[in-house]
Amino acid sequence: MQEIIKEIEKEQLKESVSQFNVGDTVKVYGKIKEGNRERVQIFEGTVMKIQGGSNRQTFTVRKTSNGVGVEKTWPMHSPNVEKVEVVRKGKVRRAKLNYLKNRVGKKAKVKEVI
Repeated sequence: MQEIIKEIEKEQLKESVSQFNVGDTVKVYGKIKEGNRERVQIFEGTVMKIQGGSNRQTFTVRKTSNGVGVEKTWPMHSPNVEKVEVVRKGKVRRAKLNYLKNRVGKKAKVKEVI
């Protein structure tokens, strides 16, 4: 039974996935359908966590918009995610950056790897 599930999941994987880590600042190009039109909207922020495996793998991106923190969780292998572009590499020592939620201003930044 598990072999059948693994085969189905293997078919749903994307062939090329962008390489990024937790702490990186990324631009996520997400497809949005409005009626019969389809457009691409960019969501730029810091990667807070990457979790899951295989075709269930997801990543969460956080940005501040008008002083309010906004988080979105994207499936890694979704057809609605056109591409993920790395803007800056971040230097972090944790797998999940939940402590950034309580910080404001310069304290909420992640150090950049040069």
